[in-house]
Amino acid sequence: MSEALIVRHCSPTLAGLKTANMFNCKYTDKAELMKSIRSVNNMLKGKGVRMIPLRLANGSALIYVYRPKKLEDDLKSPASEAILSSCGYDEGTAARLIRELMARLGGSADFPHEIGLFLGYPPEDVRCFMCDRNRECRCVGCWRAYTNGSEAEKTFARFKKCTEVYCMKLREGYPLSKLTVKTA
Repeated sequence: MSEALIVRHCSPTLAGLKTANMFNCKYTDKAELMKSIRSVNNMLKGKGVRMIPLRLANGSALIYVYRPKKLEDDLKSPASEAILSSCGYDEGTAARLIRELMARLGGSADFPHEIGLFLGYPPEDVRCFMCDRNRECRCVGCWRAYTNGSEAEKTFARFKKCTEVYCMKLREGYPLSKLTVKTA
């Protein structure tokens, strides 16, 4: 798995601006894919970032890059807990909730829309999307913003700029380890 692929899809998480990102990655050898993921995790372990495969199917891996501490905080919010509870998740740590999400991804052709909570999207926007996706949203970027369109647009612009800068820095020779910000 190339650093360019990770940077292109995960810059806001690497920069500490976002809880998580995910992307699809083709693979031909599962052992090589897992070796690559372990290598990235070893490189970034002191930075507060982790990478895992959420789903492996038909030579395609859904890769999840996240900040465990930030995710734990996000999922403990009352709004997130209420959504997850309504979806049938039991209370637990972020790691346990990720395992439940992985089981849901692997056991169904449908994509569980609560995944937005695992990506750091505002819980109210996730709830609105889940309950009434035909409702008119205020803007669309990384997610459909139903509640605070102006704030979401600023966030989308910040994420886009971050990705542009990180891609440029990678082309200039900065390694992934240097591009990843250490957070608490």
